[in-house]
Amino acid sequence: MDAATVEHNGRTTAYRIRDAGGDGPTVLCVHGSGGSHAVWRGQFRLASDYPVAAIDLSGHGESEDVDAEAGYEALSAYVDDVVAVAEATGASVLVGNSLGGAVVMTLALERDLELDALVLAGTGAKLSVLNDLLNWLDEDFERAVSFLHGEDKLFHGDDERLVEASKAAMHDAGQAVTERDYRSCHTFDVRDEVSDIDVPTLALVGEYDRLTPPSYHEYFVEEMPDCEMAVIEDTAHLAMLERPAAFNAALKSFLDRRV
Repeated sequence: MDAATVEHNGRTTAYRIRDAGGDGPTVLCVHGSGGSHAVWRGQFRLASDYPVAAIDLSGHGESEDVDAEAGYEALSAYVDDVVAVAEATGASVLVGNSLGGAVVMTLALERDLELDALVLAGTGAKLSVLNDLLNWLDEDFERAVSFLHGEDKLFHGDDERLVEASKAAMHDAGQAVTERDYRSCHTFDVRDEVSDIDVPTLALVGEYDRLTPPSYHEYFVEEMPDCEMAVIEDTAHLAMLERPAAFNAALKSFLDRRV
C-alpha cells in the first residue's frame, strides 16, 4: 500500500491506498476513537476487486492535528478530513467503525459528496459513552485503556498481539485526542436523521460487541430505507482486525451485489 497526503483546511491529512487492479469503486475506511489507518490493514486484501484507502483522522497516525473542541466541532473537522481524502482518491464507498461511523453518517447527511454505498461497522446512530470511562479518559488514561481492552469490548478473543498493538495505537494518539474522540462520540445522536440516508448501506457488527451491540445495527435496518445487516461471529468491536477474512467476505458480498 502506498502512503499519501492531502492538504486541506490548513492542515495535512495522511492516508494509505492500495489498488491491485480492482475495477470496483474505491472504498475509504475510517477508524474509530484513538485509532489510525492501521486497523484496516486486513482490508487492503480486497484491493484486487476494490481499490482500498484508509485515513488517519486529524491528530491520529501521521495526520496533523486540528484545534477543535470535542463534539460537533471535532466531528466536523474529521468530516473535512474524509471529504478531502475521498476527493483525492475518488472514493465513493465509505466504511466507518465506531467514531468513524459517526463521521461517515455526518458526511452523508450534511455534505454533497457523491456516494455509492456506506458500511457502518461497529457503530450506532447514538454513541453514548459511560460516564466512568469519560472520567478515566480525563483523569486516569491507563485505566481507560485497560477498560476498553476488557472482555468483549474492543476484542472478543485474547490475542495479545492485537491487544498490545491496539493499546499502542491509543497511546500514540495520546490522551487528549482519544478523550476528544470519545467525548465527540458521547454527543453524537442522529437517530432522528438516519432515515434520510438513502444510499445502500451495510450494518456490520461483531457478535459479542458490547460497545456498539447488534441492537444498534438492527436500528439502522429498521430506520434506514436501504440497509441490510451482517454479523461477524466470534468477534467484538474491532471485527475488521479480529476476523479480517470474515469481515472482508461480508463487505465484498455486499459490494458485489449492491455496487
